Parts: sequence; C-alpha cells; structure tokens
Amino acid sequence: MTVSIDIGEMAGKARAGMDLEELLATRLLVQGNSGSGKSHLLRRILEQSAPWVQQAIVDPEGDFVSLAEKYGHVVVDAVGTEKDLQMIAGRVRQHRVSVILNLEGLDADRQMKAAATFLDGLFDADRDLWYPMLVVVDEAQLFAPAAAGEVTEEARRRSLGAMTNLMCRGRKRGLAGIIATQRLAKLAKNVAAEASNFLMGRTFLDIDMARAADLLGMERRQAETFRNLDRGHFVALGPALSRRPVPVKIGPVETAGRGGTHKLMPLPEQAKDEAKDLIFTRGAGEAVPRRPRAAEPVVSTSDVLTQLSSAEDAADASVEPAANLLDYGVRTEQIDVIIGEILDEPDAAFQPIASLYQDFQVRCRIAKLPGGAPDLQLFREKLSVARAGVEKGDIDDTEWKQAELIAGELPEDMRGVYLLLAKAALAKSPCPGNIEIATAYGTRSPGRARWLLSHMEERGFLVCATDLRGNRIVTLTDLGWQTAPGDEAAA
Repeated sequence: MTVSIDIGEMAGKARAGMDLEELLATRLLVQGNSGSGKSHLLRRILEQSAPWVQQAIVDPEGDFVSLAEKYGHVVVDAVGTEKDLQMIAGRVRQHRVSVILNLEGLDADRQMKAAATFLDGLFDADRDLWYPMLVVVDEAQLFAPAAAGEVTEEARRRSLGAMTNLMCRGRKRGLAGIIATQRLAKLAKNVAAEASNFLMGRTFLDIDMARAADLLGMERRQAETFRNLDRGHFVALGPALSRRPVPVKIGPVETAGRGGTHKLMPLPEQAKDEAKDLIFTRGAGEAVPRRPRAAEPVVSTSDVLTQLSSAEDAADASVEPAANLLDYGVRTEQIDVIIGEILDEPDAAFQPIASLYQDFQVRCRIAKLPGGAPDLQLFREKLSVARAGVEKGDIDDTEWKQAELIAGELPEDMRGVYLLLAKAALAKSPCPGNIEIATAYGTRSPGRARWLLSHMEERGFLVCATDLRGNRIVTLTDLGWQTAPGDEAAA
C-alpha cells in the first residue's frame, strides 16, 4: 500500500504530496535560515504522518511538545541517567509509541550526550523490533557539527556517531531520518549526503547556497533563487517528493509551537514616576537579600571557668548519677540540647573534636547533667548526627532503624553523613550538595565531601550517578533508597 501525505501546494494549486514508503527508504533533509518556516514544515509532516507511522522527535527547544495533547505523543524529558534514557528508547521501539525527546534547559554538551544516548537506544534495538519509524532531529547542526566547537570532544564524537548511524545505517533498522538545519555549511557532510530528499527554504549566505546547489545538482546561479523564497515556501526534490526541483508552499498546521513569531505590540501606558517605582521597588514575591550577621561576642575560657565555678558554688553539690529511667531520658534530651547549643555557635561545626568535647564537658557540668558527661566515643556519634542536622520527623520508625543499623557499620564521623543521605532518599528530596555534606562531616572542603562519597561507594554503602542535567543521584544499596537529583554545587 502506497501512503502519500499532503504537505502543501505547488504552482497552479496542485497538491504537493510526499510518499511515506519512499521516505522511509531515502530520508529527508530540510534547510532554511531562521524564520524560513522549518519548524512549521516539520510540524506539517509530523501531523500528516502521525496516523501512519511511529515517530520520534529530538527537540532541543521543547517546541514540539504541543503535539502530545492532540496526537498522543509521549514527552520524554531529559532527566535521570543516560542508562535510564537508553532503556526508555528500547521500550519506545518495543511498544511502538511515538515520543518527543525534550532537551530544553540542557546546555549544548549535555544535549548532545542525551541525543546520542537516545538515538543509540533506538538503533540498538533487537531485530524483532525493527518497525518503521520517522526520527526527526531539529537543529541537526547542533548534533552533527561539521567542525569542533565549544563542546567536549567526547560529546561531539558520540553525537556525530549516533547521527551518522541514523542516516547511514538506520534504514535497515526501520529508522528514517528527517534532519532540519539552519546552516547547511555547519552540518557534517557525511550526515547531509545520506539524504535523498530535500526541502530547501530561504537562505542568504553564499556558502549555504553553494552547499544546497551541490546537493540538489543545480548550478550556482540557480541557487540564487533561495534568497527570494518567502516564509513557508520551499524547493522540493527527491524520490519521495519530485523528480525535478519544484516550489512548494507548505500547508497549515493544527497545533502551534511554544515559540512562534513575535508580533509587535504597543508599550503599556504609564507615568514616568510609575515606571521608576516598577523598576526600583522590590515586588511582593521577591526575596529580601540577606544582610551579613553581626559577629557575636567571644566568650573567653576564663569566663567559662568562672561561670562553672559560680554554678558549682550555688548548687553546693557535685554531679549526681542518674537514679532511674526517667533521669536517663532527661539525660539523653539534655545531651542533645547541649550539643545543639554548641553547634549553634559560629564555626563550631568546623572546630576540632577535642575542643568541642572540652566545651561539651564544661556545659555538662554547668547543667548538672545526671550521670555526668558521656565518654568521647558517644559524643562523637551524637555530634556526627547533629552536624548533619538529621531528625527523624515523620519518617517511619522501622525504616529509620534500618538506616541507623547500617550507619553503625561506618566510622563515627561518617554516620551522620549517611543518615543525611538516608533522610533525603527516603523523603525523595534532592541529594545534598557538597557543602552540606562537608559541613555534616565537620569540614568546609567540597573536595572532602566528594572523597567521602567515593569512600562510601568503594565500600558498597551507596552508588553515585549523574543525570543528564549534571545533577547527582545517590542510591543507598542496602536500603534500596534513592535521592532525587540534586546540584552538588548547591550551598
């Protein structure tokens, strides 16, 4: 069965058709400068072919996500790890679902890696899953650049390899590439040369017109006509379109992109003073900038000893041992309160353990703690948890006891960090940043935090991964808990 879709009209009001079966075998290249109507053309092709063939769209600007509501495409946001994205691509081929890979918000390097991972997942599907699929790549010059740019060499190599596989070897696997570019001269020649069908829109630069003329087999002077094309008008050529170059006006579409062409509109009318107030007055929802906190007075050791001596004289008694279980409960609460008061002081979280323990002992004597100050080991354990700011809150007690049991296998100074990660994972909160982890460990060094996570990973307590946006995800292997993606550079 031959399926032809209507993409617009030719001269004389004749309809311009595109043979889908021929397109699957011969691929398509769309070229045109910004504003020439490339996105409109791609949208027309996608809408017309949606009932007939599975589609996958690599969308760097999130412009095609509007297809999802009307045509049932599934939007795949570039979150999670590369392994997750590759598995999603495999399921796309298995279940024959049309999808849009939304790369909006990623920098160029991560866009290239995400696109390469997704295309490789489609390409590597089992032979039994080689169903026909249109794979549309918008802004193809980003993913198959003709020359090295500001991105890393690894990202460029992977992305170029995936695009080359799509255009050169995809046909046998049922993948028909449709690539669109603003700058033909910036698109890798081996990728562009694999297309047998062309839709050329308005082009101004000589170097792009020369490339277009070479691909279409036209003389250079004939390529000058590309300068005079109106928005939404293209020259079509190829076995799926026409055996000779013909002008085509692309037809209307039923969905709209999120970008579109911006229309001129008058500025709002307002007095000069009102405009100043809008610019220089803080709005109701804006955050108030933090002011530097005034330095707190430093209490000398002699003052502390004097305070201790006065307290002992007033009590006229030494610390008594805990008499019953109630006293032990009060003692535990008081220990937590005293450690909290110590850590409330500026830079207390970064002082040596010996200094903190000495301060702790003094405070315990002042507070007449039942049973006296605990030993150094217990103090280290409680201090580690307190530094991490871990409180059970609404967490299930049984699950939290499991976390505490596993944390007990780590050295005392690492237990608080593990529990900090456990609480974030159980609450599905973002992974704590390096500064927060370092503070929980008693240091200001982000490098120390990275070392700590690596050490725990080597010992099998956790697994660190990075999602496609560069955020860190930590999985606690013994518990099976995983944090949400978090920025490791977050304060």
